[in-house]
Amino acid sequence: MNNLIFDDIGSYPLPESMTKEWMQKAFSKHSDREKLFQLINDSFQQKIDAGVESPTYPQYQDMNEQFLSIIKDPENTEEPFKVKENAARIVELEAIQPAAQMYMQSHGEKQNTRVCVTGPLEMYLKEFGGTEYTDILYLFAESVDRFLKNSIENSGYLNVSAVSIDEPSIGINPQVMFDDDELIEALRIATRSAHRKGIDVQIHLHSPLHYKIACDTSQINVIGVESAGNPSYLDLIDAKVLDESDSFLRVGIARTDISNLVSVLNDKYGTNVWKDASRLQEIVTELETPDVISKRLEKAYSIFGERIRYVGPDCGLGSWPSQKIAFQLLQNVATGIQIANI
Repeated sequence: MNNLIFDDIGSYPLPESMTKEWMQKAFSKHSDREKLFQLINDSFQQKIDAGVESPTYPQYQDMNEQFLSIIKDPENTEEPFKVKENAARIVELEAIQPAAQMYMQSHGEKQNTRVCVTGPLEMYLKEFGGTEYTDILYLFAESVDRFLKNSIENSGYLNVSAVSIDEPSIGINPQVMFDDDELIEALRIATRSAHRKGIDVQIHLHSPLHYKIACDTSQINVIGVESAGNPSYLDLIDAKVLDESDSFLRVGIARTDISNLVSVLNDKYGTNVWKDASRLQEIVTELETPDVISKRLEKAYSIFGERIRYVGPDCGLGSWPSQKIAFQLLQNVATGIQIANI
């Protein structure tokens, strides 16, 4: 078996008793910290229990607001959009320390984890839209680097084995006004500390149309492809380009596009399956099964071989109907990797 690493993108459903409104308030007002941390830790533990080898902290905040709320607070910045090193904290990494400590006590080694930070371009677009202030883009990149540096240096019982820059707009958003060289420089600034530590640096793209930007950024060595829901995405990637740039892939082998998966069941039963929890379970018992997942992995491996380093679900599971179904999908991925004939 090839040394594939099973990771996940981050977001995860809330427990049924919890609302997004409560979570948002708990994060923004720093209220019920103990309850908040317990919920985040329990979700991280579920990922470990499901077999995820390098789980990402459970993302329950808006991907932009999680970082912009810190970067835009004058008390936290050295200059506009440049966060102070000691303020560049991901509180979720603190919240999951109990699960990490328990893992270390039972396994004798630190739990590997993947740290995801929203990329400089994504945050820039959120704040400035289709403008072109390169100096500000680079300040966002400096801040991203500080979040990653701080996370690596203060990881506690965790071993940060991979970091990921989340840049869904590259290849999709027509508002992007920067040229490739400017984007490459921003990504280089954002990932320099992680690169110095010898940690795998991923980029999470929603479309691989401009994946060569990542190949040309020497510090990024893993390109994420959402290829379970979009098998044709693999056709856009040239194995020779990966070889020439010594780049690897993170291949999506389980679909996470929940609306489309539910539509399949709606057509099957002629009803709104969202209102019937027993039918929703079929997503993981009939559609995204270990056999289906293993066949996707085998197909991708037949094309790219050992250029595939990470595998897992396409994207986050935050919009999934329940933790139970999300947990089962992760288990199915773990089983699918085991039975894949590679």
